[in-house]
Amino acid sequence: MNSHTVREMLAGPAGAIECALDAPAAAPAGVAVICHPHPVHGGTMDNKVVITLARAFLQIGFRTVRFNFRGAGGSQGHWDEGRGEVDDALAVIAAQREADAPFMLAGFSFGAYVAAAAAKRLAEGDKPQRMVLVGPSTQKQAMETVPADTIVVHGESDEVVPLSATLDWARPQSLPVIVLPGVGHFFHGQLSLLKNLVVQQLQRPIA
Repeated sequence: MNSHTVREMLAGPAGAIECALDAPAAAPAGVAVICHPHPVHGGTMDNKVVITLARAFLQIGFRTVRFNFRGAGGSQGHWDEGRGEVDDALAVIAAQREADAPFMLAGFSFGAYVAAAAAKRLAEGDKPQRMVLVGPSTQKQAMETVPADTIVVHGESDEVVPLSATLDWARPQSLPVIVLPGVGHFFHGQLSLLKNLVVQQLQRPIA
């Protein structure tokens, strides 16, 4: 993401997992783990939306961890249709989170599906303080339900995941969805808007 980004490998269930770590200038307020879009369709931890989410978390003082799912980038292993990718996320969370420190979890597209599934499998005391899901893959994946304070952002003109699919997923949960008018799946030309929106939502007190 910048010259201060640290790249490292950590042990995962299918082999080494490639990670990119960024830290704020001051002592971190916590750690945020961010999951990338579908690896079969070219998604990696260097996706622009994933980097934008990392920048949002850095702005509020969190250390950020991006990582490549098995078979993507420098990570070992092979695509596992979403099952093993959730295991990868859980391995990164276990390795990177710090005891008693705030922990947040985010994902874009397929990565939002993985983040929600990983959060569901964490023990009650280990669950993320907040989640941020952008353009969640609600049409092709069976998205888990999420906490009421989850931040969900979707583009009105999303050409990959129809807004209607995300509203259908959110409706039974009475879960608010922030819709950006005229914006497509990859937030082309709107990444600054997305970052500022996520920062504002994360800084807003939870009701």
